[in-house]
Order: sequence, then structure tokens, then C-alpha cells
Amino acid sequence: MRWLPGWRFLLGSFFLLIAALATTFIVAYSVIDVPEPSEFAQAQSTTVYYADGVTPMGTFAEVDRTIIDTSTLPDYVGNAVVASEDRTFWTNSGVDPKGILRALWNNLSGGGRQGASTLTQQYIKNYYVDTTSSYLGKFQQAIMAIKIDRELPKEQILDSYLNTVYFGRGAYGIEAASQAFFGHPASELTVAESALLAGILPAPSAWDPAVDPEQAAARFERVLDLMLEDGRITQAERDAAVMPETIADNNEQVYGGPNGYLLQLARAELQADAGLTAEQIDTGGYTIVTTINKTDQDAAVAAVNNLPEGHSENLRVALVSIDSATGGIRALYGGSDYLTNQVNAATDAIAQAGSTFKPFALVAALENGATLANGYSGASPMEIDGNTFRNYGDVSYPWSDLVKMTAYSINTSYVQLNYDLGAQVTNEVAVRAGYPKDTYGLDAYAQNVLGSAAPRTIDIATAYATFSAQGVRHDTHIVASVTNSAGSVAYQPSTDGERVFDTGVMADATYAMQQVVQYGSGTTALELGRPVAAKTGSSSDNKSAQFVGYTPQITTAVTLYQTGADGSEESITPWGEYEEITGSTYPADIFTEYMATALADLPVVGFPDRTAGSYKRGGLFGTPQPEATLTPTPAEEPIPVQTAEVPAEPEQTAPPTQPVGPPPAPEPTQQVPTQPSDEGSEAPTRGPGG
Repeated sequence: MRWLPGWRFLLGSFFLLIAALATTFIVAYSVIDVPEPSEFAQAQSTTVYYADGVTPMGTFAEVDRTIIDTSTLPDYVGNAVVASEDRTFWTNSGVDPKGILRALWNNLSGGGRQGASTLTQQYIKNYYVDTTSSYLGKFQQAIMAIKIDRELPKEQILDSYLNTVYFGRGAYGIEAASQAFFGHPASELTVAESALLAGILPAPSAWDPAVDPEQAAARFERVLDLMLEDGRITQAERDAAVMPETIADNNEQVYGGPNGYLLQLARAELQADAGLTAEQIDTGGYTIVTTINKTDQDAAVAAVNNLPEGHSENLRVALVSIDSATGGIRALYGGSDYLTNQVNAATDAIAQAGSTFKPFALVAALENGATLANGYSGASPMEIDGNTFRNYGDVSYPWSDLVKMTAYSINTSYVQLNYDLGAQVTNEVAVRAGYPKDTYGLDAYAQNVLGSAAPRTIDIATAYATFSAQGVRHDTHIVASVTNSAGSVAYQPSTDGERVFDTGVMADATYAMQQVVQYGSGTTALELGRPVAAKTGSSSDNKSAQFVGYTPQITTAVTLYQTGADGSEESITPWGEYEEITGSTYPADIFTEYMATALADLPVVGFPDRTAGSYKRGGLFGTPQPEATLTPTPAEEPIPVQTAEVPAEPEQTAPPTQPVGPPPAPEPTQQVPTQPSDEGSEAPTRGPGG
């Protein structure tokens, strides 16, 4: 009995233990600090919108989360979560002593492992740091929870919890969860929907109604009963609540379909021009408004999809439509599905420009003293500087002024013009208008006017948008504005533009290109019932076909090309109603169908008047003569000579400003134009990787 402890010893030991625990708590409270919020907890999705700023196009995200002010939500949203996760939340001090003891006893007595985390402790784990499930970790978490509870109001803790907790379907936070399960913002959540989301929180992936509807229903009923018991809803609200229907779990990847090309283009622009890093884009919670008009974009996709069946599976289509006044891309088609082909046909692939290059020589001539009254013989074949050139169909034309040369796309006339002018002068105009300086095939031989250069479709559209804007060059862009998570504008591109061509030169050049639509290969666009200037183009052996046109408001370029199994160029296989695929066939059809929608709500606007007396001035190129009479002819069909005898080539009034060297040796990447194409162009298409 002497060795049995007395009551004084037991009582002393008890108080000593209490003192030790109190000391441990005090020391731990002073030592354990609440860390800075984790980057993961603050990461938000960046949402990309169409030009209206309302319709979502897609998201960039490491996690699907949109942080909102949950105090603006109905009270039952937060109360449903409280009822499900921590009914003592509004009264506890951050921890639940009874819950801790109950869980400890259950674990020590051999029961299943049980936690006792309050909502505040879960918030600590989600928002600050995951302290693991060890007893030491739980102790640290409890200390932090007590500190947080003393420092922050309950409403703020609940707000942060609702914005960080995982609800399943890849959704973090109540806003993303509401969109993922019900397809509407959290502000529209009903009592029943709130109860369902709160009920599945302990195991959101396993208890998703789409995975386990019975368990989801049981949890739904439990939350409603607890909310009623705690006085958070009325009996009438409880009786009215029925299991809500959820939308299908949408696991479609963000870059799927044609929009994938738009999103990738926007992402690249954000990094190159807005200065955002990939990490900032994926976690910064930015609001990106693009220049893409959804109606126009849908029309572009529809126009491409409306091509008749029967074309080669290797056919590629590109479309770029630009707002001529700003440089903003209104619509872009780069392919049917980015996930299956990452080469954007509109911005990555290059194809020979064909006769769409001729207007650069036209503009260069006008800038250097020529008038629309100047011209050349259109005889075919014709030898120029040791090379033989032919018109489409080997048709000869009489002497033709710059208007007729453009309307009928006369190869031999344009090569003479470019010889007199100097090929490098024409190239410089192309670069000023919008071609990159390093455009493939932008050589200095006279035949480059037939389109040996191989730009991207977006480059062609940019250059012609400069014509449409009457000489003002704008930076082509897809991002209209970037707003950060605080609501401040972080980036907005300049749309002022820079004047690179004289208005008089542009008025004359535009007039000449209008005749392509009135009388030449662009007559399909007459269906639009408004002034349109345009140019068609096709490469040798019909490896590419293009149509580019503009009104004073919108510029659109369309390209068709075909690639072999190894990605090399090949001739477009004819199909449907056309025996030969040229710029005036399906490219013109796509252009016209698309523009009918894009222009539907825009007023009919005429182009500026031509330069006064443009046919009366003298010039340096060819011989000025009275204005030629143009005769409407079906697109792409040979235009008959209008006189019985083709006149001799007029005497040149000025020597070439740049010597034309010998043609390069034929190579797979470049051919000397000796055989006619649809409009005389002679460089091969370059597709993916070319």
C-alpha cells in the first residue's frame, strides 16, 4: 500500500499535466505562424471572351477557378456548406474540442480513422498549407485555425473557403462548381442546388450524381434536413426542394475544334504583346476580350463546312477576316480541330500568293508617277529579258491600261510593268502593306509580280486591309483588352494605325481592283450587292487558290491548298462543280458566303472617288491612252482580243530601275514561270512545315 500513489500525488500530477499542456499550447501558439496563402489557392482561371465581352470562348487555367465575392450570394449557399461540413462553425473558435475527443477515442479504440476538422481547419489546409493528416500536423492546423478565427470574421473565412474548396469535375470554388454542374453562375444557385453541391463535398468525384446518383441523393437529403434543423431554411423551402438535374460533365479539352486555333493565337499574342508569362495567363484570373465577332466566326466555319463533299482529305482551308479600321481579326479559320492538327492554316502555313501579288506593282507604279491610263501590250506568249511569259489560256490581249491589266489579270502586261518599275520596288510596297520582310520567295526578279512569294493567309489579309483603310496600316491582332482580377485594364493594343500610302494612290488602286469584281475573275462577289474590290490568285499546277477582297469596312482572304502525306505540296484535286480549282471557284464562293453574313448589319459604303484627272496625267510606264472599255466575262474564262490585230508593244518610256538578273535555276521550291497557271503565278504552295 505504501507504493500506491495517494490522492495528493494524483491530483498534483493532473494539475502538472494540465500545466504542461497549457505551456505547450502557449509555446505553440507563439511559435506557429500562419503562412502566406499558397499560390495554388489563389490561382484563377483566365477567361477568354468573344468581342461582345459576354460570350465565353474558352479558358486558360492550371485550375478551374473563378474567385468571386460570395457575400453577394444568397445566404443559403454558404449555410448549406456549413450544415454539411461544420454545424458549429458560427460559434466555435476555429476548432471543435468535442469533435477532437470523439475522433481520438474512435481512432484509439480501433474504429475507422476519423477526422475532426472544422470548416476553418479545412480552410487552413486549402488556402494556406496542407499540414498532412498526422497528429502533429493536425495540432499545427488547430493552432493556425484558432489564430485565424481570432483575426478574421467568420464571413471572410467562409468566403475564402467557398472560393478554394474542390467540388469535383475539375472545379475549384463555388463559381466554377455552379458552372460545371448547372451551367449558370453561383448567383443563380437555388436551395436545392446548393444542398447538392454541399452534400458531395467530402468525396466530390465519387459522389457526383453522374457517378453515384443514390449517394448524391442521400447526401442531398441530409444537408436539407440539417439546414431545417438549424433554422437556415423554412419548412416550406425544405418541402419544395427536389433533387436538381445536373448538366453533362463536359470534359472536352479547351483547344478542341476550330476555336482551338483562336485560343492559341490569343495566347501567343498575350505573351508577345501584353507581356504576360504562361504562368500568369494560367493562374492570374484575367478577363481577355478578343476581337472575334461570334456571328462572323460561326459564318466562317459554316462557309468552309458548306464546301461540297468529295474533296481530298488533304485539302486545307484558311480564312482571315479583318476589321479594316482597327486591324482586329473578326473571324479566322485555321482548321477543323486544333487537337488533331496543330498547324494553323491561316497563320502558320504558307502558300504562293499568285496574282494577289499584282496589286503591289500597281500601287508601286502609281506612287512612281504612273496613272491608270498607262499600260502595256497583253500579247501572249511574250519574251521579256530572255524569259517567255504567257497569259492564262495563252490568250493575247491588245494594249491594255492598268485598269484592264488588273481586271483581266494580264500576266505579260504586268511583267513588263514590273520590269520597268523594278521588282524590289514592288516588294517594298508589299512589305509596307503588311507582308513580313522575310516572306519566303520574295525575290528580286521581274517575274515575282506573278506571285512567287509565299505568304501566310493572315499576311495577305493584313496587306489588303491596308488598301481597304485607304493606306493606313494597322497591326493585325486578336486581343482587344486584358483586365486583371482586380478589374483594372492591364493591356489594350493601339488601333491608331500608320499611314503608309497616299489616299489618291489608294483610291486609284481600289478602283482598278473593283473592276476585278465587275468584269474579271471576281464576279461571284457581285452577289453581295455593294462595292467590293478584290483579286484572285492561283499557283502553278493549281497547288493553291486564293481570293482576297475588301469593302471599306472589312477585308477577308481565303486560301485553299493541298498537301501530300509527307506534308509536301500537291495540286488541288478538282471536285464538285469545278473541273479546275482556281481563285475564282471555291475561294470566291467561301468569301462571298462569309461576307454576306459579316456585312449584313453594316451600311453600304462606297469607296473614295478616284484621283481627279487620273486619266489625263502623263506617266513613266507604258503609253497613256484613252480609258479602255471593259467587257464583262465569266470568271476565269479567256477574254477575247478586242481588235483583229494585237498592236506591237509600246515603246518603253523609262528604263528599268533595277536590272533583272537571270532566272534562278529550277528547284523544288521555286520555278521559272514558263507555263501558264490560272493567273500566271509560278511558285509552289508551302504547307505545314514548309
